[in-house]
Amino acid sequence: MLIQSNMKMAEVIHLDYHLLPIVSRFGISLGFGDKTIEQVCRKQGVETNFFLEILNSYYNKDYFPQKHLQGFSLELIIEYLRKSHDYYLHTKIPLIEDLLRQMIDSFQGIGSETLQLINGFFVEYKNELTVHIDREEEKVYPYVFTVEAAFTSQKPTREIVRLIHAYSMEDFENEHDNVEDKLFDLKNILIKYLPLPVDLQLCHAVLVELFRLETDLKDHARIEDKVLVPKVKYMEKWLIEHATV
Repeated sequence: MLIQSNMKMAEVIHLDYHLLPIVSRFGISLGFGDKTIEQVCRKQGVETNFFLEILNSYYNKDYFPQKHLQGFSLELIIEYLRKSHDYYLHTKIPLIEDLLRQMIDSFQGIGSETLQLINGFFVEYKNELTVHIDREEEKVYPYVFTVEAAFTSQKPTREIVRLIHAYSMEDFENEHDNVEDKLFDLKNILIKYLPLPVDLQLCHAVLVELFRLETDLKDHARIEDKVLVPKVKYMEKWLIEHATV
């Protein structure tokens, strides 16, 4: 089943509540009544087809319209990726931090050192994720827009070729670290080595949020690797082949 533009937005949330943060990244808040997806998108100034492709990519893991997504502008794609970054750093990470703090504060037994290690592990992960995001925001995305501008002008120059040789999407792929791998390690520590007694409800809440963040990051990386990278690589190739000598 695919989500269609004539479906009511409320139906989408009932269909899969995990889509709530995805919807919110497009600036769409609750309170949309019985409006359809198309009506809500039109009111919010959101590109309906792009919205649907992103929603369906998250809703159905077997659905990934790589070619369709590559047809959308880099501005649309990167705007969405940037909103995802904002969600990770300013919503999801602070939520997990708060739950971890509550879990550690509630602990009364022997083995609190393990909990402190878990917290330290997460702080280290947060720093790595922040560095990863900053690199994309400050280096990769500006580079992408520079390449797109040169490609759109259809007037490739030696300067843009030098820029591509200095840093290309192939370099981005090589340095594109897997930020979700460390989350798997953190989940493993919580599942296997958490000392007792501890507030299990808080522990479960932390684990659920870690699983959700891991899934979201994987989907985010999929859009970068399967959509952004090939689209920009095509532009790089054309610019090099048609550059003035």
